[in-house]
Amino acid sequence: MWVTRGSVSLASLQIPASPTVAQLQGIPDGPEGTAQTLRAMRQDVRNAVRSPSQTIRSAALQILQGLPARKWLREVLALHAFVRDQIRYVSDPVGVQIVQTPEKTLELGQGNCVQKSVLLSSLLESTGHPTRFVALEIKGQSDGQFSHVLVETKVGTRWLPLESIIPVPAGWYPPDAGKRYVLDVS
Repeated sequence: MWVTRGSVSLASLQIPASPTVAQLQGIPDGPEGTAQTLRAMRQDVRNAVRSPSQTIRSAALQILQGLPARKWLREVLALHAFVRDQIRYVSDPVGVQIVQTPEKTLELGQGNCVQKSVLLSSLLESTGHPTRFVALEIKGQSDGQFSHVLVETKVGTRWLPLESIIPVPAGWYPPDAGKRYVLDVS
């Protein structure tokens, strides 16, 4: 596991305001609901990476400023530390799963595991690091349902887990994780 503390603060980034547009959708319970949520998350990442405004890439480049070139692991660690340490964790309303754009998460400076994962994946993808979402069942907390999501990114030939809601190093994986559902973003 690798430990790093981000040196870039959220306040120091130049983030333009993004429109708030909400869409209510019925998402089924169980594995199909998880799959649908992950697909919506993937679409938000792809949209952000391909956006003409390049807000997410600009933020990633600001976070990476000052790092030596072609130090891929250091880039991953810096982006992970930023999302983990600078974006405040806040729960969704009871009974509602919010998937918001990474631009909106940057602007608000807060989100839950879904929103923080979308932001982290977007920052990584915008700088050439392939990602995937991993939905997890947390034993003893979720009655056999998927209740948490994190990002994994490929470093060399290995997928590296990046937990963004608690202060743990890159490479840490929840010890009480059960079933996994994986969706590639790239």
